[in-house]
Amino acid sequence: MPALSVADAERFLYAEARLLDERRFEEWEALFTDDAVYWLPIDPALDPAQAVAIIYDDRKRLHERVYRLTRTPVLDQNPPSRTLRLVSNVEVTPGADGEAAVDCRQLIAEMRPGGPGQQGLNAPRLFAAHCHYRLRHADGAWKIVLKKVVLLTADEPQYNLSFIP
Repeated sequence: MPALSVADAERFLYAEARLLDERRFEEWEALFTDDAVYWLPIDPALDPAQAVAIIYDDRKRLHERVYRLTRTPVLDQNPPSRTLRLVSNVEVTPGADGEAAVDCRQLIAEMRPGGPGQQGLNAPRLFAAHCHYRLRHADGAWKIVLKKVVLLTADEPQYNLSFIP
């Protein structure tokens, strides 16, 4: 089983960011393992089973989120957000059993176009985050077992995070 290098982790994270920015959500979803968790905590120190989270999706809920964004008319994403993600400070910690921990920083710029006077539209927003991934090497590729996005403003009110942060 190959070890995950920083360069390989960077390529993986850049590709993930590109899929999200290009709204290729089904391809993004395919990056996750069947037992994956996607988590945006309010307080990252708390156990997600015991605390309220902005998002805490198992694989089924993640699929439902992608399905809603790609197959149903979602008012919160009509018109859809345009995003641009910057990924930096990538660190890799090798793990056991074909897994690796990856930490990075991300800056997500989001813009939702809209008509005049529409609340919250036509204004760019920035989301700074520390991201923690647990990746597993399976079937010749690295897959996401855990994606934890800790927003810098996680403990502040969040307005319409209907895009995928």
